[in-house]
Amino acid sequence: MVHRREVDGNPIALGNHGALWGNAMTWWDHETGSIWSQPLGEAIAGPLKGTRLELLPSTLTTWSDWRELHPETVALDADSTTGDFELDVMSIVVELEDESIAFPVPSLRTEGPANSDVAGVPVGVVVSPGSDNWSVFSRQVGDKVVMFDLVGEVLVERGGPGRWDPELGLPLDESGEILNKLPGFTSFQEDYITFFPRGFFWVEDDQLISVDSRGPYELGQ
Repeated sequence: MVHRREVDGNPIALGNHGALWGNAMTWWDHETGSIWSQPLGEAIAGPLKGTRLELLPSTLTTWSDWRELHPETVALDADSTTGDFELDVMSIVVELEDESIAFPVPSLRTEGPANSDVAGVPVGVVVSPGSDNWSVFSRQVGDKVVMFDLVGEVLVERGGPGRWDPELGLPLDESGEILNKLPGFTSFQEDYITFFPRGFFWVEDDQLISVDSRGPYELGQ
């Protein structure tokens, strides 16, 4: 997840606080010493308690794929200590306003893109075929709301002419519109329940399971 590090228009500098809250990372800001929850992007202690940072759209992709599209990119050269990334044990979370839905990756792989609504916003959640790359797009395309399907490695408009790259939302023909990318982030099921107790899990056919009424369930069931 990527947050805009500004409070009331002023940039803040964040560092690793070194402690866990809800079994997740916390930050501290150099300006006020407030402590922030990384999953929530919210100050949980200190002068800025209750302040939330803006969540920004981001992309999870491979370095080779990114360099192919953006050859001018530079990056920090550091040894990786994170080990293998296991996306299939996680969910992709979309939080808009006061509503959040977790979309389990195994279900997205078997059922295809999720066509859902979060806080009244039509969203599509896509895991790219044969990779761990994922994206969250608005389903509002021009003056209409569309449904997404995957056909091979192409994201298509159900019953319509739209065709897009499933990772970037770029149209595959000159007449198409670029999809608007929305914020999203990955989370383990247990962590989602901890930080979003009033949230929902998405199941195929856009069914939702309430966390507060049903609790955990078997991912990909």
